[in-house]
Amino acid sequence: MTTFTDQPLEEHIAQWRGYVRRRQALHGPDVEELEGHLRDQLSALTEAGLSGDEAFLVAVKRMGSLDALSREFARAHSERLWKQLVISADAESSANNADTEALVVLGLAVAAAVATKLPALFGVHLGAEEELPPFYFRNASLFVLPLLAVYFAWKRGLDVVRGAWLVLPFAAGAVFANVYPFRPWGDIEKLTALHLPMALWLAVGFAYVRGHWFTDGGRMNFVRFSGELVIYYVLIALGGGILIAFTMMMFDAIDINAAWFVFPWLLPCGAAAAVIIASWLVEAKQSVIENMAPVLTRLFTPLFTVLLLVFLATMAWTGSPINVQREVLIGFDLLLVVVVGLVLYAASARDPQAPPDFFDGLQLLLVICALVVDGVALAAIAARISEFGFTPNRVAALGENLILLVNLAGSAWFYARFLRHRGSFAVLERWQMAYLPVYCVWAALVVVVFPLVFGYR
Repeated sequence: MTTFTDQPLEEHIAQWRGYVRRRQALHGPDVEELEGHLRDQLSALTEAGLSGDEAFLVAVKRMGSLDALSREFARAHSERLWKQLVISADAESSANNADTEALVVLGLAVAAAVATKLPALFGVHLGAEEELPPFYFRNASLFVLPLLAVYFAWKRGLDVVRGAWLVLPFAAGAVFANVYPFRPWGDIEKLTALHLPMALWLAVGFAYVRGHWFTDGGRMNFVRFSGELVIYYVLIALGGGILIAFTMMMFDAIDINAAWFVFPWLLPCGAAAAVIIASWLVEAKQSVIENMAPVLTRLFTPLFTVLLLVFLATMAWTGSPINVQREVLIGFDLLLVVVVGLVLYAASARDPQAPPDFFDGLQLLLVICALVVDGVALAAIAARISEFGFTPNRVAALGENLILLVNLAGSAWFYARFLRHRGSFAVLERWQMAYLPVYCVWAALVVVVFPLVFGYR
């Protein structure tokens, strides 16, 4: 096993740079400036006779503007020499900040839980035996995402002007989700319920990056946060499911039906509050340099590559076309979105200055397979439209698959250039980040325009 002192100086710097890039408060130019200060310190210390390891540790210690950041880096590497050289005694201040944040998160989680029950004041109830009211289906994201944006606006110290701008997308979403006279459980209402969270997620990202959406670093952190939030939320949901099962079982043992409490109260309130809690946990975990992105990309990239290769080979062997049904299209779109997510996660976990390796080639193969699958799905959708005409679901699927096609094609092109040493990985990263808002814009168009074009059926 390679120890800290066995690593060359440039590896220490690359590790430090990768950690600093993941900090939400720092952006591309800031990182370059800090690295310049670090290298100046290293140069002076090595000229004074220190070894590379010694110079690096002392240089990080001396950078007063990075004290807090260095302490977090040290805690993440406590088994190494960092602990003795970098950690300083500010535990009391850190504990106070953590306690304040915990209270804010708890308050917002309670507010999200309460928000899910406010419609009951206007006669919209969640009953134990009743079907989910369409109002909840359309507005589920509005119970939670505005409060999540408030959390990030508070945590990032967003100024009043930028904070005020955040109100507009959520207010517009609330209007478009509730003013249109939708047919209950119609196609347009379902499309609105599915696309509104995607559109509003961009507003949450704006709060997450402090309004600096086009500055390097922040958007990639938001991508990483989004993926890890899903993971944490699933884990909390699994624990919540076990809690609900035991609740029902214990009360059933004494001949009391707990459904009146579990389904209209515990389940919706817990599901809303868990989004805030899971976001807080992701934020806390990201103080540690080791994150899930490298593990997930290394694990799932080969698995999804094999899955797509087997699917394409089976389809070619049997000659079976894709069955263009709503559920099938949603499944294919989710699969392609996962592939795009893996590409983004790979970019977030990779040092842009490292040379191409085998895993980059595997990523390119995954993107090409997804591109072929998307092309087949598009052909099936186009054939369905030419035969039966346009419907809201087909137009939505057509637009989403076209957006995915362009994204995947661009990713394949930039990956191929990078592997052939004709372009840098940073170009691929910028392509993904610049393209990310396109999905949210399309989702907003579905919410706003589709009801006007197709009616409220």
